[in-house]
Amino acid sequence: MSRIGKQPISLSKNININIQENNINIEGPKGKLSYKLSKHLSIKYEPYNNQLKLYKINEKKETQKLYGLSRTLINNMVIGVSQGFEKKLTIQGVGYRSQIQGKDLILNVGYSHPVIIQPPESIIINVENNTNIIVKGINKELVGEIAAKIRSVRPPEPYKGKGIRYINEKIILKVGKAGK
Repeated sequence: MSRIGKQPISLSKNININIQENNINIEGPKGKLSYKLSKHLSIKYEPYNNQLKLYKINEKKETQKLYGLSRTLINNMVIGVSQGFEKKLTIQGVGYRSQIQGKDLILNVGYSHPVIIQPPESIIINVENNTNIIVKGINKELVGEIAAKIRSVRPPEPYKGKGIRYINEKIILKVGKAGK
């Protein structure tokens, strides 16, 4: 039995939910998201305690796999439209910097050309003091994907630690060559 799937999803007062067959639309102060539920699952809104509950229609293995996943995705949607998500990255290295031009992020990280990253409509990128990048949005998957794309431009290298890394990421530095 899934321990995650059977937990109810608590909703705050400022969130509107609309369930039509297997389509779930969630609207909150930050925006609007929708999700199509699998045919193996059903969802019910309980207005007396303002919660959503997921139910399995059958006991197949595929249903069990989707049970916890769907609950987590819907919960992330609820958190996203009420609070939003953010990922923080930092740039380390001499001469490495970033800047915002319009909505685009421009990275100067040791290449012969600047790298331009264009975020989707729902993602907001901020830069603080040329080295700290903050990626914000309501869709957790999209925020993580854009942050990973930014990090992949220049991942931290293991000898000096130069590159783009998440703010709480630990890089284990290797020892260089032994001198004579």
